Amino acid sequence: MSKVKNLKLAKEGARELEWARINMPVLAKIRKDFEKTKPFKGITIGVALHLEKKTGILLETLAAGGAEIAATSCNPLTTDDRVAAALAGKMNVFAWAGETNKAYYDNMDTVLDYKPELVIDDGCDLIFALHTKRRNQLKTVLGGAEETTTGIIRLKSMEAEGELKFPVIAVNDAYSKYLFDNRFGTAQSTIDALMRATNKLLAGKTVVVTGFGWCGRGIAERMRGLGANVVVVEVGDRLNENGPSGYHKALEALYYGFRVMTMEQAAKIGDIFITATGDKQVIAGKHFSAMKNGAILANAGHFNVEIDEPALRKISRNKRTINTNIEQYELKSGKKIYLLSEGRLVNLARPTGQGHPIEIMDGSFGIQALSLKYVLEGKLAPGVHKVPAKIDDWVAKLALESQGVKIGKLSPQQKKYLESWREGT
Repeated sequence: MSKVKNLKLAKEGARELEWARINMPVLAKIRKDFEKTKPFKGITIGVALHLEKKTGILLETLAAGGAEIAATSCNPLTTDDRVAAALAGKMNVFAWAGETNKAYYDNMDTVLDYKPELVIDDGCDLIFALHTKRRNQLKTVLGGAEETTTGIIRLKSMEAEGELKFPVIAVNDAYSKYLFDNRFGTAQSTIDALMRATNKLLAGKTVVVTGFGWCGRGIAERMRGLGANVVVVEVGDRLNENGPSGYHKALEALYYGFRVMTMEQAAKIGDIFITATGDKQVIAGKHFSAMKNGAILANAGHFNVEIDEPALRKISRNKRTINTNIEQYELKSGKKIYLLSEGRLVNLARPTGQGHPIEIMDGSFGIQALSLKYVLEGKLAPGVHKVPAKIDDWVAKLALESQGVKIGKLSPQQKKYLESWREGT
């Protein structure tokens, strides 16, 4: 039985779902196949994702494949109550916007009460709960899929310590997902939420983007396109032997034409600060004190730890809500700093955050749906697994075709030339 804010919102939610459904051709094609083959017949899928219209279409697609769905949100502020009400009549939904921390974790527990054999997570909270409070259920979990960078970081840490007890597909690490969600989706949705919340002009502003990974790069590019003076903040540490270090990212940002500096330097000149790192205390107490009067802070990472709100509160003499998703902190010095969406995901926190564009999530959720099917078929060992290249490429191909784009193929001679060291000039 579902628990949502207001079931009377279901009619509005149905209209939101209809618009998403019309504009998600990749999932429509996958759903058509799932309806015939029923890959999830008899399987319960536990879900912790941002519950809004695009997610709703993913859940409908999985249900069409025979699954029983038990779903909650992966963030206390990101549920669209209209969509949750509409879905509540079709599946088990436990989520509402503005959940307390207790309600947030209680809803996770309720989803796990359904004893899911498969899980979809965004940030790893659901998988973490299974490995701590619900270890007795681990033996019945066949596997899962993780949506975001922060969750993959946590999962790889669990794997390194030998604590991850079932296979999880790193959906976030599919190349298509980097493009769909992280680079282009985060860029547009972050700027959209910032403008909805503040109604401020971006042209001429100094915008400080912290982190130049896939998300930060997209935000910086789009901000420059809107006339902002973009500063990139990076750190030099290498966190992944197979990936770029902070030095590489900073060099890339510099060669893109952005100014690159430390947060200590950037704090003094920024008008708008956007974090996109997945780490904690990226903007800390010493940085707040150096900021201009009127500085605006937003987080486009995952958890609300990137901007050190407790430190900001500590050095403030007053805090008050100015507008929807805007809180004013008056420092003891008299300066005022504005924090958006409580430091949580600015691009998804309701009502100003609307999430990634529909076409973006069509591709990302296409990878999710097919990855869960792959878990059932793959007989994978416990650990973090890559999205198969076949799935990654197929979803990219579908996304192109849905927009009327076709590309060519290598001829046999071209393929032979590229594969052979014996071929000359």
